[in-house]
This record gives sequence, C-alpha cells and structure tokens, in this order.
Amino acid sequence: MADITDIKSIVYTEKTLGLQEDGVIVVQTTPRMTKTGLKEVFREYFGVIPTKVNSLRQSGKTKRFRGVAGKQADYKKFYVKLPEGAQIESLAV
Repeated sequence: MADITDIKSIVYTEKTLGLQEDGVIVVQTTPRMTKTGLKEVFREYFGVIPTKVNSLRQSGKTKRFRGVAGKQADYKKFYVKLPEGAQIESLAV
C-alpha cells in the first residue's frame, strides 16, 4: 500500500518549473511506488485526482569518496498531470 512517506521530494528545476505552468508536477519517490499508488496518495492527501501519470526509473550514481566506491540510492520519478484549473497550494513555488 502506497503512503505519503514514499514521496521523497518534489523536483524543482528550470525544466520542472516550466512544466508546472502546464499543470505537471514532478515527484521523486521510492522505487516501490506505482502509478496507481501515487494516484491514491494525491487523491487522499491533496484532494486531486491526476489525469495522467508517467513514470521513469532512475538508477543511483556510483560515486567515490576518499577512494571508497559507493552508490547513491535508486529512485522513481513521476510526471503527474493535474486536471485543468487544479492546483496544490503546498507544492506551488
């Protein structure tokens, strides 16, 4: 069962701010989150039912720190299209 704690962050970059003007919010989540789970979270916590959800899986980067190899965490990124005129105040910049 998906929960609000599976959402790691809202992505705010130049590209995503341009998408927000068109009603698309970019969300970074844990790898176990699904499209239907994300729709449930948006309906339950924000009171908005997304019209479309696209997802992509990102593998964590391999980094070296003081000669020791490590790996950043994997995550999923979702592009959530909100209905026309719908806006979430707590997520707006």
